[in-house]
Amino acid sequence: MKRVVVFCGSALGAAPVYGDCAEALGKILAGRGIGLVYGGGHVGLMGKVADACLNAGGEVWGVMPEHLVKKEIAHKGLTHFDVVDSMHARKARMAELADGFIALPGGWGTMEELMEALTWMQLGIHMKVCGLLNVHGFFTQLHEFFKHMVAEGFLSGEQLDLLVIEDNLESLMDRFAAYKPRLYDKWASKPPAP
Repeated sequence: MKRVVVFCGSALGAAPVYGDCAEALGKILAGRGIGLVYGGGHVGLMGKVADACLNAGGEVWGVMPEHLVKKEIAHKGLTHFDVVDSMHARKARMAELADGFIALPGGWGTMEELMEALTWMQLGIHMKVCGLLNVHGFFTQLHEFFKHMVAEGFLSGEQLDLLVIEDNLESLMDRFAAYKPRLYDKWASKPPAP
């Protein structure tokens, strides 16, 4: 695994543990020789994970739409920085650069990015590992909702199993290292009705 996309908040969150975890993730990525790909900001958890990875000697690749660069939230000290023309282009470029996706706590943007990566995976568009780091129980209720989606017939257990969920950073990274890409296509076993 050469690079991992990290989706996370542009805010720090209410608990210091969120920032601590972002810093720990940046350090462990650098320590394992895995580059960080992220949204390119210097604020919130985004800035924490990027700075920690850089300070530990890691590669950090930021991707940001031009309209956000103009708001002066772009990180100025990254290894690589791509300016794109839209949020859609940002997500596509990040996916192109990386071999997997990790979500840390965040807001609407973090959720939207994670859901798109999972959707692309279940449609067979990519075979890259997707994971949640359940820091301080942040994603526990979301995981329960995903199980509710399975129970109500909108998601299969196999589809839910595409998402790696861990409370511990080392465990998450070990599962990423052991991940074997496989093609999943939700329509392969039962084509849609006409």
